[in-house]
Amino acid sequence: MPVNKRESLVFTIIMCAFMVYVMTIYNIWRVHGYSHDIFTAAWMGFPPAYLVAFLADWFVVGNQAKTIAFKIIGKNPPAWKIVICVSTCMVGGMVVVMSLFGAVHSVGFSSQTLLVWLHNIPANFAVALPLQILVAGPLVRFIFRAAFPVGVIID
Repeated sequence: MPVNKRESLVFTIIMCAFMVYVMTIYNIWRVHGYSHDIFTAAWMGFPPAYLVAFLADWFVVGNQAKTIAFKIIGKNPPAWKIVICVSTCMVGGMVVVMSLFGAVHSVGFSSQTLLVWLHNIPANFAVALPLQILVAGPLVRFIFRAAFPVGVIID
């Protein structure tokens, strides 16, 4: 886990990039089905989705999720409880925000936006939570710790 603001920024950049790209692939597949162009389409849609996700994570969801998570788990919990609880709270908040982004991106601001948004939330949460806990979290923590070993100060 990051120990200062700089490490937290790097961790967020990496995690956000991974989750946005994979969830973009999933959502394109969910709407249009699989094709060989799915990875290109996801890459083309990546910049605006990443920008929204990063800003939402860094300025809104991240702080709120951690506050809620630590109220739930209390003081001095084991590391695995911190990871599970913070991840679940982060995914919950980010799914709400990014499902709205996806709804607006696909149908604009129309009479369908609310329905599409509400339909996307459970579909995205069902994939994002296990993706975060089982794949993205361990992978990004491994990459992060390789770059920022615990106890080593890098200037």
